Amino acid sequence: MALFEPPSPESLPEDLRARIDQVADKSGFVPNIFLTLARRPAEWRAFFAYHDALMEKETPALTRADRELIVVATSAENHCLYCVVAHGALARIRARNPRVADQVATDWRRAEIDARQRAILEVAVRIALRSWELTGEDLASLGSHGLTDDDIWDVGAISAFFAMSNRLVHLTGTMPNDDFYLMGRVPRSTDRSA
Repeated sequence: MALFEPPSPESLPEDLRARIDQVADKSGFVPNIFLTLARRPAEWRAFFAYHDALMEKETPALTRADRELIVVATSAENHCLYCVVAHGALARIRARNPRVADQVATDWRRAEIDARQRAILEVAVRIALRSWELTGEDLASLGSHGLTDDDIWDVGAISAFFAMSNRLVHLTGTMPNDDFYLMGRVPRSTDRSA
């Protein structure tokens, strides 16, 4: 259901092409969302700048794996196949657990996660689905698990950002790349020509 045809990589501004090439070199493919959103370069730049600011950092109480699990849990609640599959792949890799993303996407309450992660996902899902019900006690629960005020802000910001991302994926009908399905499940081949 591709309602909006992605632009060709050759037609993109140089900075977008450079970033897309960098991602392709690292992963071996171009994630579909990079091209889908590239039809609007100014928004693409803002989207990925905010994405990177939220997702490419780590603190002792909110790891990069935790951040990906927030995306998986909230995207599953929002029925976003692309984000569940793509960020599920990253979650498997960052958590070094080939089962955790599927468990979180299906029922995060029963997944192989610790009490801290469960509290994080409880708040993240509430923000993604029913943010008006959020209470000070919800946020304090995260503090009791060692999250700082900045970490708690990140939980909320990641939930909100990916709620928007989920809706853009729905709008554009963007499907996950086949490459994402095996990432973090099987050893990565060192020979990409095979």
